[in-house]
Amino acid sequence: MSDLKEMIIRTMPNGKETLNEIKVLKKTGYDYSLEKGKVEKTINRLHRDNLKLIVSEIRNINENAKTFRLITKDEYLPVFQSGQYINLFVEIDGVRTSRPYSICSSNKQRAYYEITVARIQNGFVSDYFLDKVKVGDEFEANGPAGVFHFNPAFHNKNNVYIAGGSGITPFISMIKEVTESGLDRNIHLIYGCRDEDNILFKEELERIQNKHSNFKFSVILSEPKQTYKGLKGFIDEKCIKNIIKDIKNKTYYICGPQIMNDFVVNELEKMNIKKSMIRREMFGSRQDIQNEPGWPKNLSGNETFKIKINDKKEIEAFSKDSLLTTLEKNGIRVNVCCRSGECSLCRVQLKKGKVFMPRGVLLRHADEKFGYIHSCKAYPITDIEICI
Repeated sequence: MSDLKEMIIRTMPNGKETLNEIKVLKKTGYDYSLEKGKVEKTINRLHRDNLKLIVSEIRNINENAKTFRLITKDEYLPVFQSGQYINLFVEIDGVRTSRPYSICSSNKQRAYYEITVARIQNGFVSDYFLDKVKVGDEFEANGPAGVFHFNPAFHNKNNVYIAGGSGITPFISMIKEVTESGLDRNIHLIYGCRDEDNILFKEELERIQNKHSNFKFSVILSEPKQTYKGLKGFIDEKCIKNIIKDIKNKTYYICGPQIMNDFVVNELEKMNIKKSMIRREMFGSRQDIQNEPGWPKNLSGNETFKIKINDKKEIEAFSKDSLLTTLEKNGIRVNVCCRSGECSLCRVQLKKGKVFMPRGVLLRHADEKFGYIHSCKAYPITDIEICI
């Protein structure tokens, strides 16, 4: 320490005690001056702008879902909070696009990330992963990102997880964190699926439940076989009350298709659950956007409109395709992460024309003031002009 710095500290209130503590820390603590010049390397270890990942293992979950283990091609895998996702970039038939996938491995280990991909109808990326991706394939990604995770400052230690279909994936990581680390949290998972064949991680969830008293799970099927003897129907008010019993003093986490997500939130609000105790994670945009409330009744989704970009290039777009999807199909790259209208990385400026934006888009006040829209959740309903 320089003489000038020591003199200044000595003139401060409790300066003498502070100088004594500095002497003690120099003997017993870590000398952070050794990190001088390593700021960028330290930040990159925790928050990488770009990840280079390799598929090291593929496991079949069922006929329509696989788990992919991803290891790093570089030095580090950034830390993440259980419930967060990575945004994985792929190039298919000349189209570069991306999809956010929740990390379903435990955040207590740093050797790999695991994601689980389930097939969806006409799934451009899901079909590619399930039918063509093999061990050794390499991908770029950004993240981890997202706010769908436990926050000890605001959330109750008694948690109810409500999942629909492949919306189970972030909960797997959250369940592993709690049970493997012995955390003081109680979890009840309510898992809704169409039928028995679409239940993901059933054996693993049963194993965890049998081993840990602070975790329970219930499955409810909407279209079960006649021989099925478990819970049937939808995750409505009656279902939640029958399963959870004491519905108060709990934090509710919901992840699944938007239709299911909206339905469950409405049921929880009918039960007078405070909005602050409801956490939601969206899984992208619905495929039938023309059925979204507020969609123009005179449009079917198959109309084509012109998009003028930066006062130069002009392309055509279907009204049913998000602006981001159209840009990607035309080889135009836009920064992107969540694809759900939350992170704002894909925003562009709307200079002229009209777009339809569904529920759940988190536009900032500044975005609205200066005409910015989230391209992942904006659908052209007239000819438009944008600036990117």
